[in-house]
Amino acid sequence: MPVSLRINRLRTVVAMLAAFGIIGAGVAAYAQQQEQPRQKQAQAQKPASRAKSPTAPPAKPPASPAPLKVEALPPSQIGIGTLARQGFMVDPQTSTVMLFKDADQPMAPSSMSKMMTIYIIFEELAAGRLKLDSHFRVSERARAMGGSRMFLELGSEVSVEDLIKGIIILSGNDACVVIAEGLSGSEESFADRMTKRGRELGMTKTVFKNASGWPAEGQYTTARDLAVLAWRTIDDYPKLYRYYSETSWTYNNIRQQNRNRLLKITPGTDGLKTGHTEEGGYGQTTSAIRDGRRLILVVNGLTSMAERAQETSRLMEWGFREFTNTTIFRAGDTVAEAPVWLGVQDKVPLVVARAVHITAPAGQAVTPRVVARFDGPLTAPIAKGTKVGTAAVTLPDGRVIEYPLETGADVARMGVVGRVATMIQYYLFGWLT
Repeated sequence: MPVSLRINRLRTVVAMLAAFGIIGAGVAAYAQQQEQPRQKQAQAQKPASRAKSPTAPPAKPPASPAPLKVEALPPSQIGIGTLARQGFMVDPQTSTVMLFKDADQPMAPSSMSKMMTIYIIFEELAAGRLKLDSHFRVSERARAMGGSRMFLELGSEVSVEDLIKGIIILSGNDACVVIAEGLSGSEESFADRMTKRGRELGMTKTVFKNASGWPAEGQYTTARDLAVLAWRTIDDYPKLYRYYSETSWTYNNIRQQNRNRLLKITPGTDGLKTGHTEEGGYGQTTSAIRDGRRLILVVNGLTSMAERAQETSRLMEWGFREFTNTTIFRAGDTVAEAPVWLGVQDKVPLVVARAVHITAPAGQAVTPRVVARFDGPLTAPIAKGTKVGTAAVTLPDGRVIEYPLETGADVARMGVVGRVATMIQYYLFGWLT
């Protein structure tokens, strides 16, 4: 074979190899820029794997999305930033506010107002004026309600327990109307009752116009007020509160899920209620408990159900992670001793009836100031458990919370001789002390 022909063939082979090398390098570089699913990416790279270029860098997996920077979120007056327009987080055990963002600003309550409807039902049950197997009739007004519904049939008789589940789990607007009409005759009268009871509970900036939270002129609440209602529900009716933790329910052959996604995704969550209106956005009142420590969170003004679930979960995790509770006194611990007048003992211990805790940032040393306030000396006889004063605890944020003080022991009165001797001693020498 002529030498020139061999050289020409060799040049052809070299050109082909170079072309394959360029193509292989191009495919590898292109693969680095793609964010397609791994399966599609693998298919795109498969032909190029046969022609490996010594100069082409290996393909890197797609970069994971950067974590959300808390500093970039809209700021709060207390605590971290949040996407919510309004936010409020409190540890009800210590009354410590960890998050505050426009929490006293009026806002639309949406379906979170159903918590007050439920509170009144619980109140009626506890008082014996209502029973779980009591029944109310479905009116045309109730049946015609829009939005989230229990799908009640006109004229049907529905038990109170089913209505409770329909309001809490299904967020049924129709169920709220049935309860309102059954308890107060009309929804308007029931809304007045809701507002009045709310004020008595401490919800000073809330006005209800209906039982469901359906948009209405002049209806408003605040994030702080909803937190107050949540805590009163949990604390006043712990046995009935269990309904808030149910994740789904079937009524009229229709199964619906609880819109509170945190019941499934955030450990310890056991209630309460979500809500949404065009004016108020997506909101939620949430409570969770871990290792005996409970937090209550209220947010509103979010843009979607997904954002609501992500933001409430993020804030709840932050609250449990960044703060801890410290026990200052256990129930029955002695805070101070009070002098006793005319008793067989000259002093009596003053104790707290319940444990005293304070909330502080995790890892921070806590040295609260405690002052016992009482009028002394105490005159014998004294019975154990007699309330005689308060223990004023100054928290790290400067707030002062008072806890009741009671006597920790019985103190009998001196006999006649002892009393006479003590009074003589006091009148003769008391001025020296």
